[in-house]
Amino acid sequence: MIIQRIKYIYLLLMVSFMTVSAQKKQFTLEDLNFGGSRYNEMSPEKRHYIWNGEKLLRKEIDQILEVMPNGTERLLFDMDDLQKAIGDEEYLAGINFLNIQFPYSNQPFALIITPTERWLYDYKKSKRIFKQKCAGSLEWNAESRIDVFSNNDNLWIRMPDGTEKQLTYDGSREITYGRSVHRNEFGIEKGVFFSPDDQSLAFYRMDQTMVTDYPQVNTFGRIATYEPDKYPMSGETSHDVMIGIYDVKRDTTVYLNLGNVTNRYFTNISWSPDGKSLYLIELNREQNIASLDQYNTIDGNKLRTINEEKDEKYVEPLHPISFIPWDDNKFIHWSQQDGFWHLYMYDVASGQCIKQLTKGNYVVLDILGYDEGTNSVIIRANKEDLLQRNLYAVNISTGELKLLDNGVGVHEGIVSLGNKTRILDRWTAPDIPRAWEIITLEDGKRKDLGTSKNPWTDYAIPLYKQGTIIASDSKTQLYYRMVLPPDFNENEKYPTVIYVYGGPHAHMLEASWHWNSRSWETYMAQKGYIVFVLDNRGSEHRGKDFEQITFLQLGQEEMKDQMKGVEFLKSLPYVDSTRLGIHGWSFGGYMTISLMTNYPGVFKAGVAGGPVIDWSKYEVMYTERYMKTPQANPEGYKKTNLETKAKELRDRLLIVIGMNDPVVVPQHSMQFLNACNENGTYPDFYVYPGEEHNMQGHMSVHLHEKITRYFEDFLK
Repeated sequence: MIIQRIKYIYLLLMVSFMTVSAQKKQFTLEDLNFGGSRYNEMSPEKRHYIWNGEKLLRKEIDQILEVMPNGTERLLFDMDDLQKAIGDEEYLAGINFLNIQFPYSNQPFALIITPTERWLYDYKKSKRIFKQKCAGSLEWNAESRIDVFSNNDNLWIRMPDGTEKQLTYDGSREITYGRSVHRNEFGIEKGVFFSPDDQSLAFYRMDQTMVTDYPQVNTFGRIATYEPDKYPMSGETSHDVMIGIYDVKRDTTVYLNLGNVTNRYFTNISWSPDGKSLYLIELNREQNIASLDQYNTIDGNKLRTINEEKDEKYVEPLHPISFIPWDDNKFIHWSQQDGFWHLYMYDVASGQCIKQLTKGNYVVLDILGYDEGTNSVIIRANKEDLLQRNLYAVNISTGELKLLDNGVGVHEGIVSLGNKTRILDRWTAPDIPRAWEIITLEDGKRKDLGTSKNPWTDYAIPLYKQGTIIASDSKTQLYYRMVLPPDFNENEKYPTVIYVYGGPHAHMLEASWHWNSRSWETYMAQKGYIVFVLDNRGSEHRGKDFEQITFLQLGQEEMKDQMKGVEFLKSLPYVDSTRLGIHGWSFGGYMTISLMTNYPGVFKAGVAGGPVIDWSKYEVMYTERYMKTPQANPEGYKKTNLETKAKELRDRLLIVIGMNDPVVVPQHSMQFLNACNENGTYPDFYVYPGEEHNMQGHMSVHLHEKITRYFEDFLK
C-alpha cells in the first residue's frame, strides 16, 4: 500500500509539473542564440566592472558609475558630461561606454576610442586633455602615448604630438609586421610588445612568400573576385618569423640574431624589468623541444638558454615568463614537466630554478596579478574540483596556497592596483547565473555585490544534470552533461542528440550555470530531445597524460570514449536508442563524421559543421603537434582520413560550412563529398556564402534553426 501510494503521489506530481510546464513560455532561438534579437535580454545580467587604482567602477552603455565602499553606486560621468566637454553630439554618437578604459592607476583619466581617434577625458575637470588619431592601431602604450600602427602593410609609430614615422618598407600581404604569427598557436595573441620604460618595442616580422595560397573567392560582386589566404598545410612549407626591436630614443631597429629561422617557432615574448633583455621561448618544428632563451636588446645577440624542456610527444608553451613586481631578480615560468601546468620560480642571475611554486593533480589556468603585502601571486586553478575554477593566493616564499573565494563554482578575477590589493570576483555555479564579490587580500574578507536574477523564470526550463562515466581505458573518470525536456517523464522514450567537440584546448563541462550548457541544448530539450555532452580524453585541463592520449591518432581514442557515452545512453530506459543523433562543429564536425562512418547504424542522423576531413589539409602548427607530418606518420594520417570512410556512411548526414572558411578550408568538405559521390553514399550539404569558420551575428540564429530542422526531419 505504501509503495502504491508513493507511485500515486509521484504520478500526481508529474502531471502537475507537466501542466505547469505546458503553461510556461517557450523559448525561441531569438531568445537563446547569440545574435538573436532578444539574446541580451534573455541572458543573465552582465556587469562590466573595471578598477581605476583603488576605485571600482562599473560601465554601462552610456555612463560610468563608481562603486562605493558600502556597495552603493554614484554617477562618475555620462554622455551628457562628454557632450558638454566636447561639444559635438554627432561625433560622440558612436561611443560605447563599455569600451572605455582607465589606464592610469588612481588618476581620473578615461581612455575613449572613437572610430577615428583616441582621447583622454579628465572626468574630475570634465575636459578632454589628449587627442590622437587611431587609424590602423596595433598597440597603444598608455605611459609614452606612442601608438604602433599599420599603414599599407608596413609598421609605423605615431607620437603623442601627432607626428608619424615609418619603421618598415617591405610590408605586403606576404610580409607582415606587428601582427600575430604562427597562426595564433602557442598562446600568441598579438605582434607588438612594449618595453617596461615604454621607449622600445619588440615586434614580429612574418615572411609568407614561400607559403601556398589557398584560393578563397568573394562571390558577392557581379563578377566573383579572387581573395586568397596564406595557408601552410601540414607537412608543407611554413612561414619564417623574425623579431625586431625598435628603440624610439635612438631611432634604431635591431633584429635578434636568430640565425636560419626556417622551421622554428618563436613565442611567449617578454621584457626584463630593466629593458636590457628580451626573453622568448623557441620551439622546434617537431614541437618536442622548447627552450627559454634570453637575448640582448641592444645588439640582438643571444645571451643564454635558461631552460630546455623536452617531451617524447610534444611540448606546448603557452605563457611568457612573469617577473615578480617587487623583486627584479626573480621570475615565474610555466611548465607541464610534472604532468600538469604549474608555476616555477627562477633566479635571474643564475638562471636556475629556485623552487616549484604550485604542485598537485590540478592545473594552474591564469596568473591574475601579484600582492606585495602578502608576498603572493594570485592565480586561478581547478584544485578544488576539476569542474571548478577557483581563485588562490600562492605565497612566493613558502608556496602556501590559500583559497580566496567561496570554494564553489567557476570564478574569474580582476585584480586592483591600489595600495590594498582587492579582487573583483565574478562567479557562477550550476544554480547561480552570475554573482559578484570583492575580495580583500589583506584580511581575506569578501563583500557581496549582488547576484543576477534568473532571466528564465517565466519559461519552461529543461532539467540540467551532470554525472560521470568511465572511459574506454576502464579507469579514467569522464564528465558528462545531460539536458532533459522540461516535461521529462522517465517512463517515456526520447530521441537523443550527442553534442560533441572532443578536441584539444576545449572543454564542454564546468560547474557554471546549467553546467555550462549551450543555448541550443535548451532549445532542443524544449522540443522534446535529450541532449548529451561528454568531455572525452584529449580535452583540456586534466593534465598532460589525459590530453596526450590522442598523439599520432587524432579522433581514435576520443571516439572510443564517446561510444562509452553511447553505451551509457542505451542503458537508460528513457533514451530511444533507435533515434540517436550527433552534432559538432570544427573538431566536433570531424568527430561527428568519424563516429557516423566508423560506427555506421548507431546514429540515425548527424550534422557536421566546418569539419576537418583529412589532417594533411589542416594547418602546420596545430596538426603537426598532435600528428607529426604526413611524411613522418603516414599510417596515422591514413587511419584518420575520413575520405577513406565515405563508403561507410549509412545514415542521414548534413555537412554545413562557411564558404570562405580560413580555418578549416572548404576543400575538406568538397573532397569528402567527392569521395561520397565515388562510393555511392549520399550526405546533404549546406553552405553560407561569405561566412568564415563560425557564422556571425544573426546568421548564427539561421544556422541553429537549420541544424534543428534537420533533426526534426530525420530523427524525431
